[in-house]
Amino acid sequence: MTMPLEIITVPCLSDNYAFLLHSSGSGLTALVDAPEAAPIKAELEARGWGLDFVLLTHHHWDHIDGLEELRQTYSPTVVGAEADAHRLPPLDLAVKDGSVFSLSREDVQVIDVSGHTVGHIAFYFPESKAVFTADSLMALGCGRLFEGSPEQMWQSLSTLAALPADTVVYSGHEYTQSNGAFALTIEPDNPALQDRVVDIAKARAAGQTTVPSLLSLELATNPFLRAGHEAVKQAMGMKDVDSKQVFAEIRKRKDSF
Repeated sequence: MTMPLEIITVPCLSDNYAFLLHSSGSGLTALVDAPEAAPIKAELEARGWGLDFVLLTHHHWDHIDGLEELRQTYSPTVVGAEADAHRLPPLDLAVKDGSVFSLSREDVQVIDVSGHTVGHIAFYFPESKAVFTADSLMALGCGRLFEGSPEQMWQSLSTLAALPADTVVYSGHEYTQSNGAFALTIEPDNPALQDRVVDIAKARAAGQTTVPSLLSLELATNPFLRAGHEAVKQAMGMKDVDSKQVFAEIRKRKDSF
């Protein structure tokens, strides 16, 4: 049995997150997404770590712009979606939904989470109980549908929702406070959501991050995961409507919130 990876949240740009994953046993370090190089290099240098792998979730500039500088400094193996390879930086390992590869003796499962973009992937580490979702499932939200359909995103979120409830969700942005304000317009009487919004306000006032979050908490409070719940359908006046249509309506309301 390998030890769970040590995972460090690295704030980047104005509201992005990158994540460093380190194995104390092997000394191997991986990075999920590369918004900008400077804070990532600073964290690596402070800890005396190298950089062996970079895992890219999707092609948007605020997830890849720091890669070239990191590549020049550390020469990591770069992993990304085969379907997105034409618009990602050059990949050393192209993966797809269902692919499994190994990092420091831990299997990493690749999940297609298209919706925000087509070709967006998530990286799931079952032993470390972690999933890196970037702009698919987010803390109290989900990514705007720039390329995919509501049906695609609902399928992606449903796949992520089926992971073990004690999985920790590492998403790509600090949007949680505004997401919480919107969530209350969908489920104002959800006590778990009310409590979470209070906790988020305290954390942000103290300068703390709200990412990562537990999947169980997302299942209890995130309106985009809860589109299939009868209470949500009832509250939205969509009692007998298919869940993916309810999801589409929630996403539409969030776009104009």
